[in-house]
Amino acid sequence: MNTQADDEAPAISPQARTALWASLVGTTIEWYDFFLYATAASLVFNKAFFPDQTTFVGTMLSFATFAVGFLVRPIGGFVFGHVGDRIGRKKTLALTMFLMGGATALMGLLPTAAQIGVLAPILLLLLRIVQGFALGGEWAGAVLLAVEHGPPRRRGLFGSIPQVGLALGLALGTGVFALLQYVLPDDAFLEYGWRIAFLFSIVLVVFGIVVRLKATETPAFEKVRDSGDRVAVPLREVFKPPALRSTVLGMLSRWGEGAAFNTWGVFAISYATGTLKLDKISVLVTVTVAALLMAFLIPVSGLLADRFGPKRVYAIGIAAYGIAVFPVFALFDTRDIWLYALGMVVVFGVVHALFYGAQGTLYASLFPARIRYTGLSTVYQLSGVYASGLTPLILTALIGVAGGTPWLACGYLVATAAIAVVATLLLKPTPLVDI
Repeated sequence: MNTQADDEAPAISPQARTALWASLVGTTIEWYDFFLYATAASLVFNKAFFPDQTTFVGTMLSFATFAVGFLVRPIGGFVFGHVGDRIGRKKTLALTMFLMGGATALMGLLPTAAQIGVLAPILLLLLRIVQGFALGGEWAGAVLLAVEHGPPRRRGLFGSIPQVGLALGLALGTGVFALLQYVLPDDAFLEYGWRIAFLFSIVLVVFGIVVRLKATETPAFEKVRDSGDRVAVPLREVFKPPALRSTVLGMLSRWGEGAAFNTWGVFAISYATGTLKLDKISVLVTVTVAALLMAFLIPVSGLLADRFGPKRVYAIGIAAYGIAVFPVFALFDTRDIWLYALGMVVVFGVVHALFYGAQGTLYASLFPARIRYTGLSTVYQLSGVYASGLTPLILTALIGVAGGTPWLACGYLVATAAIAVVATLLLKPTPLVDI
């Protein structure tokens, strides 16, 4: 039976509050940078860097450079996971933000293919590699900065806060693009307008680094450091029993989440503006609204995780995503912007928030503190190659094979949800009070 003290909300220290802000601000900026590229890949890069191709081929090549960022992210995860487990969470996160912001700003200065020919897409690819490398170490560190500072009965809520950064970063990216397209003629937007969104990253990154440097190191890492329990090669431990089971099942459980986000947050923009011929600004505004709703609801998911457990909340959310796929694409194919918006708000704003808010805390509970940064990075980033980065390519190809209809692609998405639900139910997380 709970005592009155147990029912009271646990006190949140000033250090924990600072860590939450540093985690949220940092992930918002990092995801703004990363998914700004995704929006540009749908609307700009196929014209600016692959102009001699057909619309289909140009879009595929643009999404291919998008996917490269996910291919590099595991390398960044391994490197920064090692640094984060050996040196600390705080310093690692400042470095990842510097690299991400620098690469994004340089993208805003790149000459196009019309100006320097084939060198343009090569430089774009190289900067995308830097982006992917930096983000590979970002997510796990931000989650740990929050979760490891959180009170035991509020770790679900704390773990959800960095996840809000993804929704805010996406909303900020699509919102800035929508605004620029609204105030600028099409020719001006394609010539220089899109660059403003990328150069804006400089201001955000300077602010983000200052905030992160104010945060303190996490108590969990300090305990590992002071006890001398640091592992020489954390990555080796992640792929050895007993951690191996959590690593493999965690990667499979992420398949649904990664496929879902890159369907609704990336592919759906290209599909709506290209195949369905919906108004670009209306589509971007729709995605922005859905992302803002997601940002509002993610902490609710964190509270549910504290009450019912992150494993249960995550599994239910992924199952809801799988059930919604076919109905949502049926709404899309009406070619009505309001029905498109309804589908996006439900599946992206509500359903995605349900499982995404619980994900960080769930994965943090899979590994001991001495290898936790590496474990989280491995699960999230290595699975991102197939779960996230290849999704727009796979969906575009499946729709092409199916003669322009989305139903084969829908079947693939449902399969990712089924795999993720089964893997999640097989996970054996450590009780949150022990992490």
